[in-house]
Amino acid sequence: MAEEKNIIEETREKEVGDPDLKYQDEAPVFVERKRWLLFGLPWTFTKYILKDEILTTQKGLLNTVINDCYMYKIVDVQLERSLFEKMAGLGTVVCYTSDTTDKVMKLTHIRRAAQVKNFILEKSEKMRMRRRTLTTMSLNSDAAEAIDDIG
Repeated sequence: MAEEKNIIEETREKEVGDPDLKYQDEAPVFVERKRWLLFGLPWTFTKYILKDEILTTQKGLLNTVINDCYMYKIVDVQLERSLFEKMAGLGTVVCYTSDTTDKVMKLTHIRRAAQVKNFILEKSEKMRMRRRTLTTMSLNSDAAEAIDDIG
């Protein structure tokens, strides 16, 4: 049984010639297009670019929207796979972020979605540790109003 190469190792071996993909002199780890669910063909105008420190989504042909999210801002990652996505070998990675522009970033209908999800999860944790960032949530904010002040 041949050992399958990891997607991260594969993309780092390739040389990316598109100068628009360079962001802070960092080579992309993963570049993928949103695919059609029917045959898994990349005939859409949405591109996902994953780097060590940043996740970028580019959407649109005439009106292009580019959205960046730093890895340390990604709080949680989820993998969704419908029956048709399983049949086409695709998946959707949902990233829950603390970013102000996009709280939920979806990498829709991509190949090797499980590997991408694991990479994002591990890299976001490393980036939070490196930046010494703590992400917190409000747990039952109504109860704090019911507590009387001392005095």
